[in-house]
Amino acid sequence: MANKNMRYHLVFFIIIFLDLISLYGKSLAIEEKRTTIASKQMVRIGVILDLDSPIGKMARSYMSMALSDFYARNANYRTKLTLSVKNSSKDAVAAASAALELMNNEEVQAIIGPQNSNQAKFVINLGEKAQIPIISFSATSPSLSQTQSRFFIRTGLDDSSQVKAITSIVKAYRWREVVLIYEDTEYGNGLIPYITDAFQQIDKRVPYRSVMSPSSSPNQILKELTTLMKMETRVFLVHMTASLGSKVLFHAKEAGMMSKGYAWITTAGLSTLLHPEMEEAKVTGSMEGVLGVRPCVPTSKDLEDFKLRWKRRKLPNIGKTMQSTSEINLFGLWAYDTIWALAKAVELVGPEVNYSSDVLKHKTNSKNTDEMFGITVSKAGPRLLQALLRTSFQGLSGKFQLINGHLQPAAYEIINVVRKNETVISHLGNSNCWAPNKEASEPIWPGNTITRPEGWVIPAGKKLKIGVPVASDDFKEFVNIDWSRHDDDPQRFSGFSIDVFREVLKRMPFAVPHEFIPYVNSSTKEANGTYDELLYQIKLKQFDAVVGDTTIIGNRTSYVDFTLPYSETGVQMVVKVKDNERKNIWIFLKPLSWDLWLTSGAAFIFTGIVVWILEHRINTEFGDGSRKQQLATTLWFSFSTLVFAHKEKVVSNWTRFVLIIWIFVVLILTQSYTASLASLLTVDKLQPAVVDVNALRQTGAYVGYHKNSFVKDLLISQLKFEKKNLQAYSTPEEFHQALSNGSKNGGVDAIFDESPYIKVFHAKYCSRYIVVGPTYRTDGFGFAFPLGSPLVAHISRAILNVTQNYTIMDAMQRQYFPYETKCQDPSSTFSLDNLSLNVHSFGGLFIITGVISISSCLIYMVHFHYNHWPAFSSVHPEASVSSTIVKHFIFDRKDSSVLAIEQTNQATHVNSVSVTEARGDDASPYDRNNLLSHAVSSDQGISDNVAIDEEDDEIPLHSMDSGRFIYGCA
Repeated sequence: MANKNMRYHLVFFIIIFLDLISLYGKSLAIEEKRTTIASKQMVRIGVILDLDSPIGKMARSYMSMALSDFYARNANYRTKLTLSVKNSSKDAVAAASAALELMNNEEVQAIIGPQNSNQAKFVINLGEKAQIPIISFSATSPSLSQTQSRFFIRTGLDDSSQVKAITSIVKAYRWREVVLIYEDTEYGNGLIPYITDAFQQIDKRVPYRSVMSPSSSPNQILKELTTLMKMETRVFLVHMTASLGSKVLFHAKEAGMMSKGYAWITTAGLSTLLHPEMEEAKVTGSMEGVLGVRPCVPTSKDLEDFKLRWKRRKLPNIGKTMQSTSEINLFGLWAYDTIWALAKAVELVGPEVNYSSDVLKHKTNSKNTDEMFGITVSKAGPRLLQALLRTSFQGLSGKFQLINGHLQPAAYEIINVVRKNETVISHLGNSNCWAPNKEASEPIWPGNTITRPEGWVIPAGKKLKIGVPVASDDFKEFVNIDWSRHDDDPQRFSGFSIDVFREVLKRMPFAVPHEFIPYVNSSTKEANGTYDELLYQIKLKQFDAVVGDTTIIGNRTSYVDFTLPYSETGVQMVVKVKDNERKNIWIFLKPLSWDLWLTSGAAFIFTGIVVWILEHRINTEFGDGSRKQQLATTLWFSFSTLVFAHKEKVVSNWTRFVLIIWIFVVLILTQSYTASLASLLTVDKLQPAVVDVNALRQTGAYVGYHKNSFVKDLLISQLKFEKKNLQAYSTPEEFHQALSNGSKNGGVDAIFDESPYIKVFHAKYCSRYIVVGPTYRTDGFGFAFPLGSPLVAHISRAILNVTQNYTIMDAMQRQYFPYETKCQDPSSTFSLDNLSLNVHSFGGLFIITGVISISSCLIYMVHFHYNHWPAFSSVHPEASVSSTIVKHFIFDRKDSSVLAIEQTNQATHVNSVSVTEARGDDASPYDRNNLLSHAVSSDQGISDNVAIDEEDDEIPLHSMDSGRFIYGCA
């Protein structure tokens, strides 16, 4: 028993001993920890937040967790941040006062905050004076940058980084207009210049800007929303803080603006965090179908671990938020990463600077303080700033790296609020370019529909005021107005243009309520101005559109937008037809132009001269007789080839070669003349009295145009007609009367008008007038709308469907233009070229015959020069070469061989006759002998003559009795 008690006492003492050892160990650990903490250099950091706002409360909690997490992971650091938090109470002055207190009284080395852009604008200037970094994770206005102060650092994303993401959504869904709704603060106004410029670059319009005060009452918000409901645009971009934005969306739901046909886009500030003070059901219910953009947070192990610890943390002071944002918030993550970045930078600068002694030293030096505010200048601030700019690590929000004092751009995601939850429908890469595709989820739009809003509708109860051109007794085929007999109001609108527009409206994807309003003088019932003045009424907002025979031309597009043309047009000139040419006694001259007549005559003479040069020395038919006789023979021979009646024989082969080509040319000329004359006499051709514009200008003739149309400006500015020579007409009958009278009788010589009107006019007066000259192109008839109107695209697509429907267009053509087919198509305009054949048509033939003739002549002269050079050079050795050649060319002596041949032929003929007579039965032997003797003597005479001729070649030219001279081929 005693042993047992002893064992109990022993165990008891052992337990007490172990407890004493444990307590001693713990005390040593606590003392070591106190020593470690005491050895760390404490760095004061100021924090300015709106602690009454959800973001402020949440950011404070995120910063607290960031400090714990950082120093738990980096226990060996020699520096440690201590936060001094101040409440700005949503007031810029309070924020500035808090900043001065932190700088002067608490000697902070950096300030995190303020929370919004308006407060930060004031504090940034103070930071510049104190030379300490002002670090903001939530002041996202692009108007704040390092250009204002090098000590400003933004550890959140600039609002301008989301511009391309927003414009890509608008562009992808083909919306033409977007209404901006933003708050009147530094935050709200800062993004507007960037977003409007981006919309202009992609040809999108901002027809209206709705600016609301942060303190707007519900009545004021509803009043502004009512104004938006009356507008045609149904796409709204909301750029507000969560506090005001949640109210606007809630009241928009109440006003019925979260229904089918509307599209809402929220910027990153509103998409990241909504105001939670309202009941969750009201907030999320009012956002059904809203699209939003926000930076994409990449997933990581540290982020998932943080989410778990954040959920377990009790934060009763934050309040309720949406389910999708209660787990994590981007502004909170930026605040978390800001603490980590600042702690790293302080540690980096820590060994170089004693923060506490540095501040005290400068505080006691009055020369380094600002005289007005007594701001203490920090020596460590610039070094801390440089360390922050170099800091880079992988934070919870993604890659933390500062570029020009701002957080580097990140990818964005498109979210869609569906059934009180946020669904990510697509991610945008660094290019911020997105378009809906198969991989992207189909968004749910307001009204719980997947049908994409058109972005533009005609407000309920509103009708489009459509202006219609009016002219008394004008071309009613296009626009016709039947007036009531009782009250002089328009009773019925009809015409080709009106019917086309009605067919177009049938193919629109939505109803377009409208009313036609004639552009008429109320007292006279006549047109109230020109077509240009009518279209300008759209810009003056007197009309919402103009429907009629309005032409699409360049200068009008500066104040209206046209649809695609529904009818082709172009300005043409119509003139009177000449009287029938068959009554003209000189019609036989018409087949050939005057230049061709003269050229042909010259060619005949030239060919005759060439033939004479080649033949007159060797052919007696061209060389005998006087000069006049030779000239007559040559011209007769040349012109007789026209009817192939020439009988003179040619001897030279060169002459034959020339004549072969020439006769071919004559054949072509005669056949062409015959065909052209037959056409003039047998085919009924309408020839214009005036063939071109130049003739009208040169003669100063009067010309007419369609009254109130743009043709007058075209005639003056482009065709250079004088204004005094222009006459305005309205109806086809007036056109006819003016052309019939002509300029000399008070009318005009030509009418200029658009081709549709010319067709109508020509159909009524087929054989009397003709279209001549070129067509001055325009883009056709179209319907006009205000600049940037979304209706233009819809109307244009519907016009294509109508104009490509042959059945509909043919029916309307037959209804309004039934007599067009009775006449020839006026679009097949009369050529400005004369019907007569001209010299250009036969230029090739004349060139060929000319080259052959000249070549033959030159070859002959070279041969002649070669054969007779010795004789001529011996006669005048002192003469120049050129004068000698000229004398050779004009030498006209008969060729001796030709004379010998002729005499031989004559002698042969005489001898043959004599011999025949001597052989006769009645001839006596004596007679036969005498005839034979005479024949022999004749042969001897011929031989003597030949010898004499050969000797005569040596006779000087000036002693030749029979020498003849003529100018040769030139």
